[in-house]
Amino acid sequence: MMTARVNGEDARCIDALDRGLQFGDGLFETLALDRGAPRFIDWHIERLADGARRLGIPLPDAALLRGEIAAAAPAERAVVKLILTRGAGERGYRPPRHPQPTRIVLGFPWPAWHASAWTDGVRVAWCRTRLGSNPGLAGIKHLNRLEQVLARREWDDEAVAEGLMMDAEDRVISGTQTNLFASIAGRWITPALDRCGVAGVMRRAFMAWSAEQGETVIERPLPAAELAAAAGLVLTNALIGAWPVRELAGRAYAVDPRADRFNAWVGRQ
Repeated sequence: MMTARVNGEDARCIDALDRGLQFGDGLFETLALDRGAPRFIDWHIERLADGARRLGIPLPDAALLRGEIAAAAPAERAVVKLILTRGAGERGYRPPRHPQPTRIVLGFPWPAWHASAWTDGVRVAWCRTRLGSNPGLAGIKHLNRLEQVLARREWDDEAVAEGLMMDAEDRVISGTQTNLFASIAGRWITPALDRCGVAGVMRRAFMAWSAEQGETVIERPLPAAELAAAAGLVLTNALIGAWPVRELAGRAYAVDPRADRFNAWVGRQ
């Protein structure tokens, strides 16, 4: 069962002039609800607020957003997607002087992933589609996701769980819907996201958990060639928590046990 609300009302339709539809002028958050509670909701709201500030979109009241997120859940365990657009506008790129944002909140059943993704690790491929550099949009979860859409079209093999994307300079940035952590020379490395990519909430959680374990995560440019020297790879996002990688483009990796320990930590939050 799916639920859909637009500006607090049960609906599946929006104004044809909505700028989110016309230009991708907006932001979104995807949240995991566990036992009816949105996981890491404070961090999701913080990221949404940062994106709204950077795009110049008025942010609705946080209490209103929290209430709509909770009300959208179709079950105790579910996925909720919150979309915030600049609202309707006239023809052309120029934003309205006094925007009236549109809130769309969607509730979905929990995905039916196989348990082996967490226990045995996942297979990952390289994507040909590259991520363009744009520091002004880097880090935020804006609605313009055509690069990820094109990358996800590149494979139709159910045995491949994710594809890694690079920028134009052969630096790995992320998966199509995940962040990457690589264990290199005994330290966690995660790609710097100052030019492109999304700073995931679960990426933030993995870094916080690692700090609790006394392990510092280094954020820096990560040439794709360096992954050949990695002892292990881990993918994170808001829904999966962490998946260890067992194979990348035919190269085998040991399943890093820290992914399982991190997932246990997430389950206690």
